[in-house]
Amino acid sequence: MTKSGRGWAYAGAALGGVVSVAANVAHSFVPPAGSDADWTPEVGAVAGAVFWPLAVFVAVEVLARVAWPNGKRWAALRFLGLLPVAAVAALVSYRHLSGLLAHYGEDDLTVFLGPFAVDGLMVMATGALIATGARRTTAETPPVDVRTPIVEIDPIPPIEQTPEVEAPAPPAVEPVQVVQKPAPKRQPSAAARVASAVARSPKASDATIAARLGLSEATVKRHRRQAVDSVSTPPAPTLQAA
Repeated sequence: MTKSGRGWAYAGAALGGVVSVAANVAHSFVPPAGSDADWTPEVGAVAGAVFWPLAVFVAVEVLARVAWPNGKRWAALRFLGLLPVAAVAALVSYRHLSGLLAHYGEDDLTVFLGPFAVDGLMVMATGALIATGARRTTAETPPVDVRTPIVEIDPIPPIEQTPEVEAPAPPAVEPVQVVQKPAPKRQPSAAARVASAVARSPKASDATIAARLGLSEATVKRHRRQAVDSVSTPPAPTLQAA
């Protein structure tokens, strides 16, 4: 046997399973009260007798070995779904074993406690296999070194001070002589241009003067009338004191 006791656990599970199946099958051959001498059990009764201890074993394996997800729904399915199946199978197997012991003429205490030894051995051996399997997996997992490596940091060299650099003096700016441009010659007004043209050509028509000066004929006519009026009007006499 191994140091962890898994060999004994395998032996206990196998012994409990074989005895439970054999006892359930043997109970199916117990003739009911009032049966004929040539009575034999039906094939279905024998097959059903094999099912009950196997159902207990499989239910325990599913409950313990399957990695169920976390959550209330999965916990409800695990215990409210599989526990009744295991409980019913264990109860039927218990009654078969106790009925077989009673048929063999055992006392009431043996009839009551005997089945617990058979099915209980199978359940406890299965639990031992699960427990030692989890412990062996933990032992075989190598420890992970989580130490943080120490990194040496080189000292920072001192920073040399940069010598002050004098800024060069700005170059001398020569004065710039600003040359003033002469004011643009004022162009004579339209009235003066018309008066000058009339003075040079008093007999020229308004259209001719307008074409020569680039003005409209109405403008020439208006300024020409003003020029004629100013020439024809004599100046007012000046009174001198006696």
